[in-house]
Amino acid sequence: MADEQVLDIAGREVTITSPDKVFFAERGETKLDLVRFYLAIAEPFLRANGGRPTLMQRFPHGAEGSSFFQKRVPKDVPDWLETTIVSTPNGTTSRALVLADLAHVAWAVNLACLGFHVWPYLAAAPEATDELRLDLDPQGRLGFEEACEAAGELRLFLDELGIAGFPKTTGRRGIHVYVRLEPRWDSYGVRRAAVAAARELERRNPRRFTAAWWKEERGERIFVDYNQNAPHKTVFGAWSVRARAGAQVSTPFAWEELGAVHPDELTVATVPARVAERGDPWEGMNEAPQSLAPLLELYQRDRANGLMDAPWPPVYPKQPDEPPRVAPSRARKDP
Repeated sequence: MADEQVLDIAGREVTITSPDKVFFAERGETKLDLVRFYLAIAEPFLRANGGRPTLMQRFPHGAEGSSFFQKRVPKDVPDWLETTIVSTPNGTTSRALVLADLAHVAWAVNLACLGFHVWPYLAAAPEATDELRLDLDPQGRLGFEEACEAAGELRLFLDELGIAGFPKTTGRRGIHVYVRLEPRWDSYGVRRAAVAAARELERRNPRRFTAAWWKEERGERIFVDYNQNAPHKTVFGAWSVRARAGAQVSTPFAWEELGAVHPDELTVATVPARVAERGDPWEGMNEAPQSLAPLLELYQRDRANGLMDAPWPPVYPKQPDEPPRVAPSRARKDP
């Protein structure tokens, strides 16, 4: 086994140590194979993630081993490495990697980073959240098939509002639908839009959708996780590789493919050829940023009708007009 291999990437020399180390057990893909995967999909990867801060999840012993989040970039890094200061939900700050080019991606992969958890703004413009992320999360025994059915309804809803959404697999059983936004709103505004979308979908089809934050209330439905848009919240990035034995990729797809793709078939081994044949289904996303106004109007309507803010995760400070942070079953037991 080679001790290291030096690659010329984006005009930088990037050293890959232990390039033959197996990261994925199912087909035996190595660390170097993972670097080559990202190089093969460089253009669509950077279109979706370029210039964004990322939280690295590292798997020193491969996809099936234990992991930890690298919240701060190590001190000993190349002088060309681009970083930025980010905040966590509890208000602490740290220096995060910016996905400036593929050299930065390869540098992170060398640290056994198997996926990138990306902030919803550009490092150069942190005050403007430019992504709405609608997370369709199947609950209980539901799976990807039910997520596809829900995504079809979500698409019709967005079409009604004149909003273009772009779907991707999560690499597991859910679906994310992204909306590229005009740089006019902060993360609080984007979260309000997500709350409105979740509540409206539940109203239209309560058997399929739920906006219930408490798991005990969700049942066998698709949870629209609006808190994926809370301030400083990262989401598993498009084209990132999951830490699964089969090296599944969180893969963007065209709406016309809904129901015809399956996350287990979209892997490090298959996605590069798919991109070479079909191109990037998100190619036009950055060229036509969308307005949140229709969703924010729904949010204001709900508030005018007496609805409180939706619950926040426990790591966030208590928010104005937020319901009590206690599960309904526990609240009934409290005196």
